[in-house]
Amino acid sequence: MSDIASLVKHLQGFLPLSEEELDELAQRTHLRKIKRRQFLLQEGEICRHYTFVEQGCLKLYYIDVNGYEHNLQFAAENEWLADIGSFHTEKPSRLYMEAVEPSIVLQLEKKDLILFYTDYPKFNRIFRVMAEDSLVELQNRLLQNFSSTAAERYRSFLNKYPHLINRLPNTQIASYIGITPEFLSRIRKELSSK
Repeated sequence: MSDIASLVKHLQGFLPLSEEELDELAQRTHLRKIKRRQFLLQEGEICRHYTFVEQGCLKLYYIDVNGYEHNLQFAAENEWLADIGSFHTEKPSRLYMEAVEPSIVLQLEKKDLILFYTDYPKFNRIFRVMAEDSLVELQNRLLQNFSSTAAERYRSFLNKYPHLINRLPNTQIASYIGITPEFLSRIRKELSSK
């Protein structure tokens, strides 16, 4: 159970799990050690796992036709990452999932997640709440992108990911908030002078 202790603690923050549920979780969770810059998913592959970050940091991103990277999401300790569309439809992904730093992750396959949903209703509730929270976050981010300045988006990034600000290079942060690294440097300079 110790290999999945952080996952158990995370899930039990939603609902307490029985010994039977914990045993099933331990049997169906796969631990992986990921090197920095190692891919967990590449464009054209089908996303087969929900990935929980026990240690480290991952990013989910898209590369446009001009070769520019657009970061959609970061996941550090006790956060989840997946290409939800590819995972649920079993269609090839347009996204990449990559380790920003050496990471330890726990993964659940779709067949196991479905088993949890059907045989252990608490998991259905937990993952539904996580999905709803993610949807709210996505909606808020879209609204912010439509109506906020770059400086406001950067401050929002600082509020959402304070634990990552010193772990991510400027290029990654700039890509996430939709600006150039040079403009991000200018914003940081202006904010530090205030």
